[in-house]
Amino acid sequence: MILKSIEQKIKLAFIVSIGSLIISGIIVISVTILSLNAVTSERNSVYVLDHGVPLIVERMDTNINREAEYKGHVNMFHQLFFTIPPDDAFIEKNMEYAMYLIDESGILEYNNLREKGFYHSLLGSSATATITTDSIHIDNENQQFTYYGTQRIERETSILRRLLVTEGHIVDVIRSEHNPHGVLITDWMTVKNTDLEYERKRGY
Repeated sequence: MILKSIEQKIKLAFIVSIGSLIISGIIVISVTILSLNAVTSERNSVYVLDHGVPLIVERMDTNINREAEYKGHVNMFHQLFFTIPPDDAFIEKNMEYAMYLIDESGILEYNNLREKGFYHSLLGSSATATITTDSIHIDNENQQFTYYGTQRIERETSILRRLLVTEGHIVDVIRSEHNPHGVLITDWMTVKNTDLEYERKRGY
């Protein structure tokens, strides 16, 4: 009877030990998962100051809104490249920043326009060139874009509006201060640049 009682106590102790071990393992795993979720949630929450007032904002996966970033990058480049006031220093500064957003096809187009006297003509007539983005189509499968815009060239005596269509590829690169979207335009070319409307100013 005593041996049987001892065996039962040993079995009971063994069962209790195994049960405690399993429960402990479940608790450890649960706490670990909850802790990882809490850390991930905290990392996705960032505090920013708005005029001294702390605000909490949520970080997003950059790939979720990548197409919008592609469009923003393409738009930024075209605004820099085709916004041309009668100020040589301003043009050079814009071009310098624009070249961070594109491969050598950008500098080739810039040199081509310079050789044709485009910038000299604008500066000589104190003209101002601006561009309005009409639409940007992104082909995610082939990593290509098509840009549609309207260029406005205003001179002292006239206003010229031109249709501008360009194409190119987009490549993901490391984000930097000069390239915040982490995108590089490649194989860029102008496929259409035609006059839409020519208007003479009153008095001329």
